[in-house]
Amino acid sequence: MSKHVTHWIGGASHEGPAQRRGDIHNPASGQVTGTVDFAGTQEVDAAVRAAREAFPGWRDTSLSRRTQILFRFRELLNGNKERLAELISAEHGKVFSDALGEVSRGLEVVDFACGAPHLLKGGYSENVSTGVDAYSILQPLGVVTGVTPFNFPAMVPMWMFPVAIACGNTFVLKPSEKDPSASVLMGELWAEAGLPDGVFNVVHGDRVAVDALLEHPDVAAVSFVGSTPIARHVYRTAAEHGKRVQALGGAKNHMVVLPDADLDLAADAAVSAGFGSAGERCMAISAVAVVESVADELVERIRERVARLRVGPGDDDRSEMGPLVTREHRDKVASYLESGVREGATLAIDGRVHPVSGGSPDGFWLGPSLLDHVGPEMSCYRDEIFGPVLSVVRVGDYDEAVKLVNGNPYGNGTAIFTNDGGAGRRFQNEVEVGMVGINIPIPVPMAYYSFGGWKQSLFGDSHAHGTEGVHFYTRTKAVTARWTDPGQRPEGGVNLGFPTNA
Repeated sequence: MSKHVTHWIGGASHEGPAQRRGDIHNPASGQVTGTVDFAGTQEVDAAVRAAREAFPGWRDTSLSRRTQILFRFRELLNGNKERLAELISAEHGKVFSDALGEVSRGLEVVDFACGAPHLLKGGYSENVSTGVDAYSILQPLGVVTGVTPFNFPAMVPMWMFPVAIACGNTFVLKPSEKDPSASVLMGELWAEAGLPDGVFNVVHGDRVAVDALLEHPDVAAVSFVGSTPIARHVYRTAAEHGKRVQALGGAKNHMVVLPDADLDLAADAAVSAGFGSAGERCMAISAVAVVESVADELVERIRERVARLRVGPGDDDRSEMGPLVTREHRDKVASYLESGVREGATLAIDGRVHPVSGGSPDGFWLGPSLLDHVGPEMSCYRDEIFGPVLSVVRVGDYDEAVKLVNGNPYGNGTAIFTNDGGAGRRFQNEVEVGMVGINIPIPVPMAYYSFGGWKQSLFGDSHAHGTEGVHFYTRTKAVTARWTDPGQRPEGGVNLGFPTNA
């Protein structure tokens, strides 16, 4: 049955006509399963207006009441996580267990946001000058927005809106138009939890909706996750319009394997982190920098594991990897296999011939692929492929591996596999990357730490969630106060000198 997805504005589904719509696909079959309304400036204005009107009441809602609503939302989300995972799997293509894991990691940020009464405590200093006290308070910004990618339609929005709403802001979400249903379900759960109308809103669409939000005078801050070129555009456009911005961009995550590493552990990690969610993760391992002396052995162990991987529809419990999100994206990712060979790499594993168990031949399939003997000058190494293509770059030693990682323009995540504690400690100190794993291939921080990379993987100063997320969605107000005792009134008089403390 074909479904129709529309905007969520002011606590209800938007009922107005849509000037433009997009198709929703099932990536496993290639079939159109529904349509999604695309917002123009009119719909964006309506969502921002609903958020603006809701802001004064939500800002002045007690922390106790905010937390109660957050806890209710958390329980409703937990109770509906299978339903949410089914929507994600049907529209994105990732297998159900992966989608369920995505929801669970997003829930961790909701858990963190439930600590708002503690997170929003300011500071207080008594008697900074005679009879004068000083204190700081954290206050919300107003209407804030999040623009999120297709690969995590639940988790990435949950990096943003739970913290923003807990801090007293109102929120407008623009999710990917490729898998829009999860965002609307979360809006419905917010309403059921008792969130006032207009505090959480969703508008669907493409660049028209994004630019309308970036330029809107009533939007105070923008959070973004996506590719580096678009992150740069978001940062520049929003900053030019006076907004606070955190724009998380692309990645080229390396996994360094030293000769003393447990090669079975390293092979397991390379396959899991390279091909999970069909490689459509900003934290996927896409380049393995392995010391030459163990490279052949590692490649062979990866080959053995890939041969056993079951590729199939996301709703089949036996599937370990699903299709890519669109036909166009699949074709683009597959083109790197041809260009890699043309530029001198060896195609060790060709995912185009990997068997697919179930699903339609019209699905957007590409099996796990491995390019060996990849050089830093090749396009398969330079570009963020965002698919199930793992590149093996052979290096001479630890120093060459670190030089390779630090020379890359991206600085999102990296990992090292070694049994040498000294090498691991040296690596975490020397590598110029925002998130580091030691014998852990996908170092996504827990919700009470912050997520974000360095270099061209981040535009702006603040990472997502954790304490940096709280700082991003609030501004500090410093107050200096004196309350005179009627019985001990201080001496008055005009004094044009600069005030000093005494």
